[in-house]
Amino acid sequence: MEIRNIAIIAHVDHGKTTLTDRLMQQTGMTESGVSMDSNALELERGITIYSKNTSVVYKGAKINIVDTPGHADFGSEVERVLRSIDSVLLVVDAQEGPMPQTKFVLKKSLELGLKPIVVINKIDKPAARVEWALEKVYELFLDLGANDEQLDFTTVYAIARQGIAKKNMADISDNLNPLLDVILEKVKPASSTEEAKLPLKIQTFNLAYDNFIGRLAIGRIYEGVARQADNVIIKKPNGEVRTGKISKLFTFEGLRRKEVKEAAAGDIVMVAGLPDIYIGETICLDAAQEALPAILVDPPTISLNFLVNNSPFAGREGKYVTSRQIRERLEKELEVNVGLKIDFADGDFYKVYGRGELHIAILLENMRREGFELQVSQPTVIIKEENGVKLEPFEEVTIDVPQEMSGVIIEKMAKRKGLMKEMNPEHAGIRMVFEIPVRGLLGYRNEFVVDTRGEGIICTHVAGFKPHVGEIAKSELGSMVSMVSGKALAFSLWNLQERGTLYISANVEVYEGMVIGNVAKGNDLDVNPIKGKQLTNMRASGADEAIKLIPPYEITLERGLGIMKDDEYLEVTPKNIRLRKMYLTKNDRIKAGRGK
Repeated sequence: MEIRNIAIIAHVDHGKTTLTDRLMQQTGMTESGVSMDSNALELERGITIYSKNTSVVYKGAKINIVDTPGHADFGSEVERVLRSIDSVLLVVDAQEGPMPQTKFVLKKSLELGLKPIVVINKIDKPAARVEWALEKVYELFLDLGANDEQLDFTTVYAIARQGIAKKNMADISDNLNPLLDVILEKVKPASSTEEAKLPLKIQTFNLAYDNFIGRLAIGRIYEGVARQADNVIIKKPNGEVRTGKISKLFTFEGLRRKEVKEAAAGDIVMVAGLPDIYIGETICLDAAQEALPAILVDPPTISLNFLVNNSPFAGREGKYVTSRQIRERLEKELEVNVGLKIDFADGDFYKVYGRGELHIAILLENMRREGFELQVSQPTVIIKEENGVKLEPFEEVTIDVPQEMSGVIIEKMAKRKGLMKEMNPEHAGIRMVFEIPVRGLLGYRNEFVVDTRGEGIICTHVAGFKPHVGEIAKSELGSMVSMVSGKALAFSLWNLQERGTLYISANVEVYEGMVIGNVAKGNDLDVNPIKGKQLTNMRASGADEAIKLIPPYEITLERGLGIMKDDEYLEVTPKNIRLRKMYLTKNDRIKAGRGK
């Protein structure tokens, strides 16, 4: 059976996963309603977090498809996948055109010499601009230095949600066969008979974990035939060699993994029995064989500390609360999450390095759902030095806003050392492109939503390390800190809401040192949220007034990581997320302040 290997790349929400789901349903690989995004967090957020493999069979050919994440924080998932496939389907929204993450993944594809197939999706949208979107894709290809062959790409028009694709806008179609035909026509078969005769060579591009058989390597067979029970040599890109044995071998059939005795060159397989396998390593039969080129993963951009929860409410809700349990969970995460790095050297905390706030927030959300309880420090940006020059990570930010809101965005970005690179009128407002240090972007998303009243779109992608830009003055809000423990009362919160924004509602338990809100003035404010109304035997002392509470600004993981200050911890438990001061009592905070 001929094999074609493709990846689907696109910006967040342009229809990658929907297209893959419909391709599987149409070829009979899954029933209706089954989605590639099977993880609970992916379903809730409507985004792809982990790259996944599937396959469909069409006209006697097997097409291996890799669905990739569209969010910049999971870019490391995309980079590795592109090395193992022969072409990419670049999905572009007919209304929005190419967006920042499209640029990021397309750049990687073109550098590897891949020739993309462009899918203009959502052509049924009332505001769809098909010709304009196609023109923008051409511009993007030129900007990224595509060669003549890559510029001569094939375009397919689609409505992924309805399972329709067509080669020309005027064509009539009720299925995705035109797209599948283009894949068979334009993507070269993954292997030849000569490659199948060579000694085995597999390169790992992804990892998975199974509670029964342990670590699994997902890789492409470049040469030869892989067989169960083969004794193999594992070669690192630096030349180090070790031995292992393939205990089980799987290929992909729809969303299921299918155990096989052997698999030939060109196929994408899952290999069990190699407990210390890592991304980019080459599995072969002979130590004399040359290792395949290394797969590089972009370095982390932010770091923060994971600590055991020691707040007054510690241990109430969590199932796993000890340092050892947190360490074991983080070690397990390292098995599959290659964008993550962890320093276990310090006994009091674990330093975790990640690709962005969302990357860390997804890890914390998974941990709290599993029953973990811990606290984390404020995320800080990783600064490095090269040839005596101090470097920091930058991101390219694309912002779409209504015209009347552009002024406040430009002002805020300038304060955070954002440099405007482009400003173009769009059909619904203005599109601006900035280059900004990651430090300046931390915590800005929450402000952005408020400034644009929810009408703006902000997208980012990593632009690499660039010279340090110096101090960044952020709009610093003070914290409203509880100075007592007990249950917050509506009467007290009613008085406090005039001083700033509250994070809690009435009847919520608080403790001394817990942050219950913010204040517009920069200094912290110690407050008593449990103070009730003074009463006498006869009646309330003072006139009765109707208590009207403004709904609180509830703290989610991303919000908490964005608004916390350097002297605060974010307490993460299965049921609650709280902000607290590192030092709970006012006296301790004053002493710590003197020591700085």
